[in-house]
Amino acid sequence: MKAARATAVLSLLLLLAGCAAPVNAPSPSASAPPASAPPLSVPADPTDAAWVQLMTPMNAQAVALLSLAGQRADDPRIRSWAAALRSAQDDELARLRSLLARMGLPDTNVHKGHDMPGMVTEHDLEHARTVEGGAFDRFLVAQIRDHLRQSAQVSRSETKAGTRPDARRLAAALVSARRTELDRLTGLSARTG
Repeated sequence: MKAARATAVLSLLLLLAGCAAPVNAPSPSASAPPASAPPLSVPADPTDAAWVQLMTPMNAQAVALLSLAGQRADDPRIRSWAAALRSAQDDELARLRSLLARMGLPDTNVHKGHDMPGMVTEHDLEHARTVEGGAFDRFLVAQIRDHLRQSAQVSRSETKAGTRPDARRLAAALVSARRTELDRLTGLSARTG
């Protein structure tokens, strides 16, 4: 079963790689750049590109949802957890955007409008803006749990199938962070009932 899921995720990554062709890095000049020049970007492998182009909007949309918790959540523990997770997701987002730049890929959402597992959609955000209190808390926890599980699964696939060491390291860090956050969420859900 796990092998079938990993194969399905890898297939999804390869399919998503076709959503947007990576931008090729500029060709190096005949002479070496000066030591102070920024490093040239390295073109993205399709699997690595698909992963970073999926994870970037997944994190951005999760941050948008988590940002609503300060005003809409009922339980102070949920508000506190959401604020800490939003900060961590923002940090990851900065690292993902840096990786996009190193790969020579644009920082655009090539998945805009796609309703994919684990992706907080515009519809989800609209709904979140209409609920408060306990209803918001339950919605937030369910959406973020899905986001954490799916982004962990996709990132695990990147650690196995990706070719760029920097992408694979970041994917491994995201898998570890997701495991920690899912454990926190389980504990929080148990305490809040």
